[in-house]
Amino acid sequence: MPQPEGSALPFRPALPAIGITALGVYAPEKVVTNADFEQHLDTSDEWIFSRTGIRERRFAAENEYTSHMGVRAVQDLVRRFPHALEGVDAVVCATGSPDALFPSTAALIAGQVGLRGAAAFDVSAACSGFVYACSVAQGLVAGGSAKKVLLVGAETMSKIVDQTDRGTAILFGDGGGAMIIEAVPSGYGFESFVLGADSAGAESLYVRCVAHQLPSGAAMQPYLAMNGREVFKFAVRVMGESGHAAMQKAGLSVKDVDWLIPHQANIRIIESACQRFGLSLDKTVVNLDRYGNTSAATIPLALAEAYDDGRIQDGQQLLMIAFGGGLSWGATTLKWYDPLKHAGTAQADQALELQV
Repeated sequence: MPQPEGSALPFRPALPAIGITALGVYAPEKVVTNADFEQHLDTSDEWIFSRTGIRERRFAAENEYTSHMGVRAVQDLVRRFPHALEGVDAVVCATGSPDALFPSTAALIAGQVGLRGAAAFDVSAACSGFVYACSVAQGLVAGGSAKKVLLVGAETMSKIVDQTDRGTAILFGDGGGAMIIEAVPSGYGFESFVLGADSAGAESLYVRCVAHQLPSGAAMQPYLAMNGREVFKFAVRVMGESGHAAMQKAGLSVKDVDWLIPHQANIRIIESACQRFGLSLDKTVVNLDRYGNTSAATIPLALAEAYDDGRIQDGQQLLMIAFGGGLSWGATTLKWYDPLKHAGTAQADQALELQV
């Protein structure tokens, strides 16, 4: 597999001041523990946790789908920030488990949250999708195609995973996150993006749709398929390389990073990536023990949790990194803009009261 492009790029000028001004999340009510898998798989809580760091995950109800995850996340966003949807003119949904190929899940979400008429489309980059979608949303605002973007990362992975396959069933969960992307004061917001993909690794991680085989001729099975060993090696390498490349493009070093927010796939991958960065786990947001791998929703869920409990504060330097099917990778640096600190006094008080 080729190296992620961008690792040797020179410093580039900072991006326009565009960042996150509101956020919300949702996780289904149904909790599936490792012990639950012991009932029908040859596994145990100790085996799962020691190899993945996962203790439980959330599964959507039978009649809940990805659009439901997204709508609930948007509702949580509005609960926290009552005026957040005012002026939204584009909706972007990152998902690898859409309700349908078309209409887009973004359009289905937009119609249910009162944004009919807004531009709406999905971004398909599997677990890298959220970072990809951040880049797309930032570009829409920077280019003038939109003033305010509702970005959603949502998945119902439980519906595309073979629940009798011990290698994949134990890993994935469902959930969603929603954010508003728009202009922020100078000095805040996204600073750099590094995106890439290599289809040579397609056989290592895929979900079949229309075709029954890959271009290589390899047959595809009906459910999500993953070569865990190959994905692990790929993930550790590209998380380190893309993260360093994103920092270099922003003129940053590891010592500047206050919080690493990685894709939540496996604790061993996160630990290995931290070693490559020379970054302590104490500066890394990890919540996969309670949610498992929710694909494009993992970073939003982790970001919101760390913001809610006060770890992430105004002006702090964030590094967000993901990897996924494609095989793909994405990294971005972000100077955090605390919407409550900078909002008008009355609105801030109202949002803070709702959040608490």
